Amino acid sequence: MTMTAESLLLLTPKECGALDRRASAGISVRDLMERAGWSVARAVRRRWRPCRVLVLCGPGNNGGDGYVAARHLAAFGFAVRVAPLAPPREGSDAAWAAREWRGPLAPFTPDEVRRADLVIDGLFGAGLDRAPDERIVAMLNAARDLVAIDMLTGIDGATGAVLAELPEAALTVTFVRFKPGHFLLPGHEHLGELVCADIGMPEPLVATVGSRLWHNAPGLWTVPGMTVESHKYSRGVVSLCGGAAMPGAARLAAAGARAAGAGLVRISAGDSAALYRLGAPGLVVDSEPLAALVEDGRRKVWVCGPGLEPDEVAAALPVLLGANRTVLADAGALTWGAADLGRLHGVAAVTPHIGEFTRLFGAPGTDRVAAAREAAARIGAVVVLKGPDTIIAAPDGRAAINTHAGPALATAGSGDTLAGVIATLLAAGMPVWEACCGGVWIHGEAGLRAGDWPIVEDFDRHLGAARAEAVRRCRRPPRDGVPTRLVNRSEFM
Repeated sequence: MTMTAESLLLLTPKECGALDRRASAGISVRDLMERAGWSVARAVRRRWRPCRVLVLCGPGNNGGDGYVAARHLAAFGFAVRVAPLAPPREGSDAAWAAREWRGPLAPFTPDEVRRADLVIDGLFGAGLDRAPDERIVAMLNAARDLVAIDMLTGIDGATGAVLAELPEAALTVTFVRFKPGHFLLPGHEHLGELVCADIGMPEPLVATVGSRLWHNAPGLWTVPGMTVESHKYSRGVVSLCGGAAMPGAARLAAAGARAAGAGLVRISAGDSAALYRLGAPGLVVDSEPLAALVEDGRRKVWVCGPGLEPDEVAAALPVLLGANRTVLADAGALTWGAADLGRLHGVAAVTPHIGEFTRLFGAPGTDRVAAAREAAARIGAVVVLKGPDTIIAAPDGRAAINTHAGPALATAGSGDTLAGVIATLLAAGMPVWEACCGGVWIHGEAGLRAGDWPIVEDFDRHLGAARAEAVRRCRRPPRDGVPTRLVNRSEFM
């Protein structure tokens, strides 16, 4: 399956509701419910042998999907019982699905859950944004093995917030598109394997919803590859501001840029140039005044902040912005900007971790996508809110959630390397938001390749292969075509 911006689109529960209402004008909701329940049953049959199954059904459409899944699983040879939380509203599509189920019903009790080998959660789905009843929580926690329809009950489909003490599902099956909560922490850790099934919703109709949120992966953006005509200036020049007190950070960012494919990397170090000339011979170190260096029109992209003290940022950043350079601000530049957010107006992108983000914009709360979007609009720059589920937000409202990474990236200096990778893609000519998305993915790929306990310098050895993998997936995506722990949605097409 080819990953494209359309296939990577994420829909919030509200957007899914709007899509369902539009679809109902021309598509039978019962047909969609039938396909959804069939998709759940088929996913279960592919992963479990026939066993005792209890399907928990709520009164709405999520419960309707559960009744349909129960019917198909029984036809597949599973011993199925349905435990309704409450009867569907008379005349609703869920009521039709309930009438079509002619198998046994069971009491809605933890004892019934404990008798089952597999429990299917068809209670509320992704739209529940409040804590579920304690009785429901007890039922879910009593399950030996658990499958969630759309979303595990008690996880907010929009934010990934976990609203109760919940177990981890083995499998979650959703439909049409993934929701933000499928990828955002802490909810993501409770969902197990993720499957998105095609149930026949017309793609032009999906596009009318107008979502501006994606799952980050190649296909959402395209990374420039090498050609026979490539040269160091076409690959891009990355320039960095080097400080006197902490030269290691700027050197890590420079090494990341070089390893990610920049044609030329230079550090402006002024009187501290000697500190940097002891490093890698391929790194060019400049001692001339910054005001003179920015006159070179080939040096369009600059990284300002790693290893810099506030006074060093104050001396450098206004010069870069005054010369209309594309500036990625990180680390020390964010510390300097926290005192007056207006100091950062004019930068192209900022890359804060959660602590830096809080000092700049305030605590993000449970809806970090909304917080990152608001922050990007406030400063007119792309915001890369770093974390295990990094959020990349643009001032125009576009946002992406990146889960292509592992805990190995959680080591000092990793953010400096990321700054160098993003700057490399900017220097290669990618637009700012796309460069940030691509840089985050490539950085994550390098981290996955580096093993379990790497030091930050280890990432550099894998950045070239990581970028090549991004290029390959943009041109010819792999068969699995989806992030770690996810299953290709075309499985059900």
